[in-house]
Amino acid sequence: MTTVLYGKEDLVSFDSARALRLKLLDGPLHLAWRHSALTSDFIAETMALSFRSSERHYKTIRHDIGYLTNELIENSIKFRVAGDIVIETLVDAHEFKMRIVNLIDEEAADKFQQLLTKVTAGDPGDLLIEQIEASVLTGGNVSGLGLLTLMSDYQAHMAWRFDQDHSYKRTRVQTYATMAISSA
Repeated sequence: MTTVLYGKEDLVSFDSARALRLKLLDGPLHLAWRHSALTSDFIAETMALSFRSSERHYKTIRHDIGYLTNELIENSIKFRVAGDIVIETLVDAHEFKMRIVNLIDEEAADKFQQLLTKVTAGDPGDLLIEQIEASVLTGGNVSGLGLLTLMSDYQAHMAWRFDQDHSYKRTRVQTYATMAISSA
């Protein structure tokens, strides 16, 4: 087994003992896009509950967490191979933290790692502008816009851990994200 890390390595230590843990089961209901929206809404609502004393602050936190979780859950559903998706989230001090674990095939792992090499190489704001321009030139078929938006506009810090099992031709991907939550 080969392990490869991208992004902020310190994020890979995740305290799952205190986390809300959800598992999207791969079964007769077939995981689909609608599961992403439902799951991210549930997570955002649950994580934002303790901020209800200020309606404006609560709505901002709920929106930001919802956007981040929806983007990452969509990616895990879109690029997965058969298998469950595990989502863990928590609010720690003034941060929202998240880990998603899913399986992808070797081809998707190679493409994703090539994208992450580019996405993690420079300033997210500059890279986002480059990707938007590339998207316009190619008719909208450019990867990485969602991740770059999270990193640039939401100041999310990201990490990815790939555990490649060549004998089964699949890779276990762990996506980590943290995002600051300001106090009211």
